[in-house]
Amino acid sequence: MRDATRVIRAGQPAPERGQPLHPPITFASTYHTPGDPSESDYTYGRYHNPTWTHFEAALSELEGGPALAFGSGMAAVAAVFGSTLRPGHVVVLPSDSYYTTRLLANGYFTQLGVEVRMAPTREDAQIDRLDGAKLIWLETPSNPLLDVCDIARICQAARARGVLVAVDNTTATPLSQRPLELGADFSAASDTKGLSGHSDLLLGHVAARDPALLDAIRAWRTQIGAIPGTMEAWLAHRSLGTLHVRLERQSASALKIAQFLAVHPAVMDVRYPGLESHPAREIIARQMRFGGSIVAFTLADRAAAERFLRASRLITETTSFGSIHTTAERRARWGGDAVPEGFIRLNVGCEDADDLIEDLAEAL
Repeated sequence: MRDATRVIRAGQPAPERGQPLHPPITFASTYHTPGDPSESDYTYGRYHNPTWTHFEAALSELEGGPALAFGSGMAAVAAVFGSTLRPGHVVVLPSDSYYTTRLLANGYFTQLGVEVRMAPTREDAQIDRLDGAKLIWLETPSNPLLDVCDIARICQAARARGVLVAVDNTTATPLSQRPLELGADFSAASDTKGLSGHSDLLLGHVAARDPALLDAIRAWRTQIGAIPGTMEAWLAHRSLGTLHVRLERQSASALKIAQFLAVHPAVMDVRYPGLESHPAREIIARQMRFGGSIVAFTLADRAAAERFLRASRLITETTSFGSIHTTAERRARWGGDAVPEGFIRLNVGCEDADDLIEDLAEAL
């Protein structure tokens, strides 16, 4: 079955006369459990929910391994760290990964006694920091710089040293890139972004190659209580059916926009995985199916970036990405990322690409 079909049918119940086409929403904190609780499929709302079950079945089909949903992307990140890292362990992180992931590792987990080593995503630089590590965390393409590393190569190097590999797959989604197939132990993502794609929920997930690793993740989720909301899980599952058409449209438009920006005199630099000029183009061709919705580009300075954002009519200035709405922000306003003051992270939505290019041209 091809991805465009699978993503629509994933996690859906078998057809049954008189029953709804889509799985219903189950709102419940507790269930009827007479006698031995182990004989009941569902017992208590912090442990499981039928709505989660359908959504997680869909994620498992797409990821190629069992998956669990979380209340946010960072809850998913924390579950991987918390279930694998102990005092004295070493974790290797990209120095250009999502800022809050670095904050969590260098804050709470450093205080716990975990050593954090960092190296850039580009040119697989993290391989040189692997010796003695327990876990390596990859993020590719990285956010917001869109640098790329070779997942399969790093997994091979990590496995030779007995190191677990986790990949933050948020920017790519499992339709573009499947870390578990490339050798990773964990694939994690913020489903707030492209997977759900409508800027209306917070959600995350973790998939694992080894069910035993996922059991530890499940125990963490249950004991910490980092569970997804029932409505959020249902909305994400419903939205999942359009992921292929959204990603296909957004990637085609993003490439067209990146090509336009690359020759515009006001633009200093353009980054997009679909461009032939991307330094990791050969790796991208091997491990990614879509270029994605994010285009990063740099204007002369902060003032130029802010004038551009004010002048645009079709671009909403806001954080996050992956939505059907085209959004952008001057990323340096948050701090924490090594980007120029004029650096713009643009999320290309599902609007007409020519309308967006006309608006970009006027705003620039």
